[in-house]
Amino acid sequence: MDASTGMIPAMRAPERWLAALRIAVGVWFAKSIFTKLSVTLAWGFLPVPTASDRWLHVMPLLVTKYAEGNPVGFFREFLLNSVVPNGHIYAQLTAFGEAAVGLGLVFGCGTTLAAAIGLVLVVNYGLAVQWQGSAQQGFHYMLITTLVVILGARAGRTWGVDGWVRAHRPGSWLARAPLG
Repeated sequence: MDASTGMIPAMRAPERWLAALRIAVGVWFAKSIFTKLSVTLAWGFLPVPTASDRWLHVMPLLVTKYAEGNPVGFFREFLLNSVVPNGHIYAQLTAFGEAAVGLGLVFGCGTTLAAAIGLVLVVNYGLAVQWQGSAQQGFHYMLITTLVVILGARAGRTWGVDGWVRAHRPGSWLARAPLG
């Protein structure tokens, strides 16, 4: 509160603070590019991204550990009966999903879509580990809340591709699509 006027000062540039939050969360997701992805040669010559061998091996082990003590019955069954037996598919999905969310949020490109996909991932991660303690619960609660704010505020419109497209190509389908 400003003592001389008795007024609460307005927040300066809230859209920039939201953009900074969007980028920080995006960097957290984008780390999967280095930790969960690698490049393989398709047909012996075409380099394509894929889940790393390490992630393909570790992910089913982690999910099994998370499922063992999980008190949420339907989710424990989903983890043990769907995710673990199809670990190679879910490893690919999580690695590419996290990378896409990270890049979308860092560059503010398709921010609404990126935040929605991130929200689905984090809710599932949270359901998997929520029983392990308050630190896990708090982390996932804060990440879910942050993604909801990014989603609702359309945070890609400042310092992002979404905003650039809306300003420079207002008639394009990208500017009209509710992706950013």
